[in-house]
Amino acid sequence: MHPNPAFRQVPAEDSLAFARARGFGTLCVNGEAAGESGPLLAHVPFLVTETGGLCALVHLARSNAIARSALPAPAVIAVTGPESYISPDWYGSADQVPTWNYVAVHLRGRLEPLPLEALRPMVDDLSALFEARLLPKKPWVSSKMSDGVMERMLRMILPYRLVIEAVDGTWKLGQNKTPDQRAGAAAGLEGWAEASPRAELAALMRRVSG
Repeated sequence: MHPNPAFRQVPAEDSLAFARARGFGTLCVNGEAAGESGPLLAHVPFLVTETGGLCALVHLARSNAIARSALPAPAVIAVTGPESYISPDWYGSADQVPTWNYVAVHLRGRLEPLPLEALRPMVDDLSALFEARLLPKKPWVSSKMSDGVMERMLRMILPYRLVIEAVDGTWKLGQNKTPDQRAGAAAGLEGWAEASPRAELAALMRRVSG
């Protein structure tokens, strides 16, 4: 997380909501628990739930090194959002330097395995979450699959949950600049030819209070 407190003022509940909406992040654990020399990373979809306490539900391939780790163990899911290079010319004032604006949330806690019977409901709930965003498309459901196919595929993955103990967020959106400078940078992002993923960042920058 960025050390500048100006970028750490967004409430934890807003950062959690951001992570919940993204639903995808990088899971990291200490590799020594699995006999590895460094950190272990896995890129995972996840589902935030408050049933039985705040946690993020994830699944991993059986062959994933994290699945071979000694669990429970401390872990982090890093969730990244819109990000972009910021040109100093966009500020409209002298003596500025290039930077990078971005949103990132870390869900910290304890990763622990779940019983196998938790896997099917987890996968169904996760797909339902994202299928709902594709409306008016009729949502895909696992029951559409041929008999036995889903069961065979589920044997390749294992269910886990990250018991969330802390939510840390960095929302680096130009809060250390004047409102006019920040508006200039947001306009620069919107005018960039490759603006599609950056328009979201610009919108967030405009929402930051001066």
